[in-house]
Amino acid sequence: MMGSVGGMYADLTSTLKTRATVLILTGGQSSSNGTGKGRGHNGSVKYGFSLVKGKANHPMEDYHVAKFVPHQGRELGLFAIYDGHLGDSVPAYLQKHLFSNILKENEFWTDTNTAISKAYERTDQSILSHNPDLGRGGSTAVTAILIDGCKLWVANVGDSRAVLSRGGQAIQMSIDHEPNTERGSIENRGGFVSNMPDFYNGGSLVLVLILWVNDESAEHDKTRILGGTKVREIDKFGDVARVNGQLAVSRAFGDKNLKTHLRSDPDVTNADIDAATEILILASDGLWKVMSNQDAVDLAIKIKDPQKAAKELAVEALNRESKDDISCIVVRFN
Repeated sequence: MMGSVGGMYADLTSTLKTRATVLILTGGQSSSNGTGKGRGHNGSVKYGFSLVKGKANHPMEDYHVAKFVPHQGRELGLFAIYDGHLGDSVPAYLQKHLFSNILKENEFWTDTNTAISKAYERTDQSILSHNPDLGRGGSTAVTAILIDGCKLWVANVGDSRAVLSRGGQAIQMSIDHEPNTERGSIENRGGFVSNMPDFYNGGSLVLVLILWVNDESAEHDKTRILGGTKVREIDKFGDVARVNGQLAVSRAFGDKNLKTHLRSDPDVTNADIDAATEILILASDGLWKVMSNQDAVDLAIKIKDPQKAAKELAVEALNRESKDDISCIVVRFN
């Protein structure tokens, strides 16, 4: 998620133009894929994942978890997408610690909802107190815990999303935490929400330089050379609501500088996995920015191999010109 804009851009809120010249640096793409399986209520449960680096000039900031583990006589499927911003230290920490913190909660079996919520909050506190560098960056999270193949618990903060398919119909299991929808909470905490142009152009931009262009006759999307570096002139940026003009999600792990105005408590939902439940998709916003829940389900449900389904979702997002990191897990129940 390219969700955070440096503080110096927050002051530009009232003066932004619809036409600007922006220096773009793009990096090469890399990818990671994998698969596995566990036992389910109606046969084996299989999963596959695909991670594709976006075009921003920084390392991959998405992390994931996808595995089955034995725990107190049960089999747990643990699946997660962690979409970092301002570095990868926070998603890397979540990958290592969040599920173990959830399973350490004494109430996990008796009050799973409360246990997950407590673990999210305590993990965030650990991130913020660990050291100054760790808490400076941030991350969204969407986690799914499958118990013995028949009970699913989903939790999230931020805009990474979980979507279940039952009878071919997409069911969103998570809630996108966006500044506009949680404006009251942000303002009650002393923060504000302002709309900033989407410099990231779908997540791809590393913003290095802004030069305002006042020439209304300038050609749209014209490529120029500035000191030997290509810059692209982009017309009419779309507005993106941001907390304090900086962060495009209203809940996140980390983000120490904004934490007094942000929440890290998750929304938690659950579902029974029955014979009509086909697949679960977890993905970062690099997928959901360009694809609806139903589009994703319609594509993935036709592919029996979940790893191939996850890869095809990532490929389709790229075909639809997603520029952000794209991370996707597909779990097939039957």
